[in-house]
Amino acid sequence: MRRSTMALLPLLLAGVTGCGAVGAAEETVSPTTVRVLVRDINIRAAGVDCAGTGPYQHFHNRSPYRVLDPDGAAVASGQLTAGTAVAAFTEDLGVERLPTYCEFAIPVRVPQRDSYRLEVDGRPPLDLTSDSSEGPALVAVVPS
Repeated sequence: MRRSTMALLPLLLAGVTGCGAVGAAEETVSPTTVRVLVRDINIRAAGVDCAGTGPYQHFHNRSPYRVLDPDGAAVASGQLTAGTAVAAFTEDLGVERLPTYCEFAIPVRVPQRDSYRLEVDGRPPLDLTSDSSEGPALVAVVPS
């Protein structure tokens, strides 16, 4: 009896390692960009690296973030990269430093969901809106 069990052991192990892989479908994920515009109206040169100021200081290079689905499950996470200063006004003010907002663009891969939210540094999540005007993106404006 002992001998037959030993002969079957390799077959049993082969069957166990195959379980779960057959028929299991992976969820499709799509590349998109999470774009956050932090309206802090700080004076700086457009195009330079920036971080949020005042009540938005948690928006900075290396802040942890999570993209959440409607159920609150994280579908993407990582650390913010440096933001980029963008002009707050369209007219030319004729000066080097001007009122700017700090914009963050984070490339992510997310599964298809009806909606998403962005949590930065453990703060309350922000609703993200789908926007395809500059390619696939999920957008938030702070404050909204």
